[in-house]
Amino acid sequence: MTTVTLIGTRLADTGREFVYQGESPDCEGCPYRSQCLNLSEGTRYRVTGIRENAQTLDCAVHDAGVRAVEVEPAPVPANVPSRQAYAGSRVSLAGPCPHTECPSHGYCVPDGADFDDERVIDQVLGEPPHDTCALDRDLTLVEFRAEDG
Repeated sequence: MTTVTLIGTRLADTGREFVYQGESPDCEGCPYRSQCLNLSEGTRYRVTGIRENAQTLDCAVHDAGVRAVEVEPAPVPANVPSRQAYAGSRVSLAGPCPHTECPSHGYCVPDGADFDDERVIDQVLGEPPHDTCALDRDLTLVEFRAEDG
């Protein structure tokens, strides 16, 4: 489902993904609030189109202003326990990981998925990018189904 919203002009690239973080205190009193704050907080989105001939609007949050784009909820790549890694199954993330230097860290602590949530696996991608897990977890890289925004 495509939604039209406003994002910073520096971020307005087709294919760019982001997690909507909600309202900033600088949004108070903005005349464009209803056009900007129309996404679901914590959901990962992908820019699917840039509205042509749309003007750049002034913004207190984005220094170069905002512009209209089309977005849709995006899938979230994540590492999950291998014994639960089946397409169509509902799983939770394995838990927090303090090893930020690990090539898998972004998949073990992915933007757009919370540790408390169960998500549906859309597809199994295979082996995670790390050679061995520092927490001795047996993990598989999957893609969580995009949530309805």
